[in-house]
Amino acid sequence: MTGALIVGICIGGAILLIATLGLIIIGIIKTAKTGGLSKKEKQNQTEETKMIQDIYYGLSKMEERVEALETILIERQRKDFNK
Repeated sequence: MTGALIVGICIGGAILLIATLGLIIIGIIKTAKTGGLSKKEKQNQTEETKMIQDIYYGLSKMEERVEALETILIERQRKDFNK
């Protein structure tokens, strides 16, 4: 009777061990496949990237405008200085 109990516990432990390892392997494969990000996280990352690109583009345009205004101001100062 005790021998059967020990065998049952060993078999149950082995089944739990195999199930745990299987779940770990499935998790690793799933993570490797998706790059560790869920669809929602990927979508959020894409939106954030687009917003950052838009901000960069807007700042580049603003820099061009500031440079143009600086040029205009420098030319006005030269004209006023020459008068």
